[in-house]
Amino acid sequence: MRPFMTDPAALASLEGQQYVVLRPTAEIGAFYAAEQRTLLDRLPSALPHPNTGHVTLRGFAEPDRLDALRDTVRAWAAALHPIDVVVEAIDGFPAPFQVLIARLRRSPGLTAAYASMTRALESTDFRRVGELPLHDWVFHLSLVYCAGLSEDDWRAHLDASRRPVAPTPAELISSAEFVWYAGGVEHSEVVPFGRSAPLD
Repeated sequence: MRPFMTDPAALASLEGQQYVVLRPTAEIGAFYAAEQRTLLDRLPSALPHPNTGHVTLRGFAEPDRLDALRDTVRAWAAALHPIDVVVEAIDGFPAPFQVLIARLRRSPGLTAAYASMTRALESTDFRRVGELPLHDWVFHLSLVYCAGLSEDDWRAHLDASRRPVAPTPAELISSAEFVWYAGGVEHSEVVPFGRSAPLD
């Protein structure tokens, strides 16, 4: 499988961190690849970007407790249905982040998965990275990291890129991936969901 991150600077910044992500590979995967190519052709060269699309559900900084964290993720996934994922817009996170994103619909599957992960973590002391309450979390796939642009250039590119997406690309995703960064290398394990029917 294609790694999510290959940029050396990105890999260095992720050292010692772990993530639970969804990997779209069908309709959304194709949409993501085409949209990212279009943006990279228009944007200044050398801006960092993911190597392939992914939906992050949680981040951690637990390099010394990988096995315990992996067990928690497996138990969480075993109780899940496949997750419905739908792209609704091209958008962006403002400064200081300046990230162009494919924003996702807050579908029942996505919101239930995020909420159930919150419940699964309540009895743990795992150190979390960038966690927000469910009502504040924006489900998305990062397309291009534009923090290197000036504020004026960022606003111009955001204005040129932002739009609703129609028809809306959609996928049903039946597994998560547990991803960790160690020794400058990305590692990942597929974690299947345990229920066959999607949430309504």
